[in-house]
Amino acid sequence: MSLPEIVTRADWRAAREALLAKEKAATRARDALNAERRGLPMVEVDKEYVFEGGDGKATLLDLFEGREQLVVYHFMFAPEWDAGCRSCSAFLDQIGHLAHLRARGTSFAAVSRAPYPRILPFKARMGWTLPWYSSYVSDFNTDFEVTLEHEGELVERPGLSCFLRDGDRVFHTYSTYERGLDGLGSTTSLLDLTALGRREAWEKPEGRASALGAPAGSGRVRYHDEYED
Repeated sequence: MSLPEIVTRADWRAAREALLAKEKAATRARDALNAERRGLPMVEVDKEYVFEGGDGKATLLDLFEGREQLVVYHFMFAPEWDAGCRSCSAFLDQIGHLAHLRARGTSFAAVSRAPYPRILPFKARMGWTLPWYSSYVSDFNTDFEVTLEHEGELVERPGLSCFLRDGDRVFHTYSTYERGLDGLGSTTSLLDLTALGRREAWEKPEGRASALGAPAGSGRVRYHDEYED
């Protein structure tokens, strides 16, 4: 194994400060990229998708649970599989408490092509409580390009899609796949993919900051059992 060079504390600090300048530049570049993402146009979802979850049949609008935004994780779980994808499982393992997303008007759900009776025991085995739906009877997976045809067979790939609603109208704002999922999982990383972002006053474009009754930034963060959802 090739290990880092051993140096004095002074030399380490100099190297660290040089790297810190690049890290700050990367943060500013990421903020600019997030603003550009929020500036993307959106397309109305006018197809009636049908899902199955713990409460029976559901529409895409139902998955919002009354909130303004929805983040869907496209979990790889084909109908003939006995268990979900290992990598997708590792992704869901790192999702934090959903109260922090919900406090910012954003719901989260996993969606797979496997029938719900196959999903349910695996979900119980993993100990997950987050919403998980089956898209088995709809074209949702193919329309959002996570179930693809390759050499005459259907293949799965992981992905994440963001949706925004205006009343009963639902809009698709963003999707990313495979390596685009690297580094995601925290509340802020997921919010940065959405059209409304973190709902902070400093974000661009202007006019999308939240009026959820709490100050911006760390002043809005609560213990997860203190939010009023």
